[in-house]
Amino acid sequence: MTAQPRAAAKTPAIYASRGSSQYDLILTLMCVVIVISNIGASKGVHFDLPGGLEIVTDGGFFLFPLAYILGDVVSEVYGFKAARRAIFTGFGMALLAVVSFAIIIALPGFDDAYGQEKQAALEVALGPVWQIVLASLLGFLAGQLLNSLVLVRMKERFREKALAGRLMASTGVGEFADTLIFCAVAAPVIGITDAAGFLNYVIFGFLYKTLVEFLFVPVTAAVIKVIKRREPTYAAPELEPAAGR
Repeated sequence: MTAQPRAAAKTPAIYASRGSSQYDLILTLMCVVIVISNIGASKGVHFDLPGGLEIVTDGGFFLFPLAYILGDVVSEVYGFKAARRAIFTGFGMALLAVVSFAIIIALPGFDDAYGQEKQAALEVALGPVWQIVLASLLGFLAGQLLNSLVLVRMKERFREKALAGRLMASTGVGEFADTLIFCAVAAPVIGITDAAGFLNYVIFGFLYKTLVEFLFVPVTAAVIKVIKRREPTYAAPELEPAAGR
């Protein structure tokens, strides 16, 4: 009897090298988004809607989903190690901002009325940021790592297929962990002290950020495909340009 051929080994998931200018640009933008959204999150925001409905959130709500979108791009194109590096770098920059704000506030200012008014404004606006960064550090670290891990594990199974599905699944897992942890730490800082306000804060934050990312899935997927085609170290056969192009 002739020996039966062995099944072909499953090809590993493909990732690009992070030693590229595109990774650097994405990392830079991600760091800026994290720092700015942490500052914005120190302000509590309240919306009154028709029918007596209320929305409680913070000033960074409109910007923070972009950090997760960028995290999805890094995880899908460059892999888990590159995403983890981006996450830790982003928080290193956030901590640098907190230390800088603390030094700025501690420096002696002018004694005139305008100088005292400005000092008080800086203390109110930037003083609580370290607590917001702590909330963001715990929430975003857990959420982004889970988001990246789920996306990468799904990619190992489906390879280049089902991109939209793994973007949405990873978003749901990551955003839930992130929102719950962040809100638990940040709520008292921005003035949310009752259970109803806290639940509103958590539910709106999770639904809003998840919905935004779901709506942007086609855009995120298109950006990912463009970057994959432009990365010389990303060699998925189905993404190679047609002959003659």
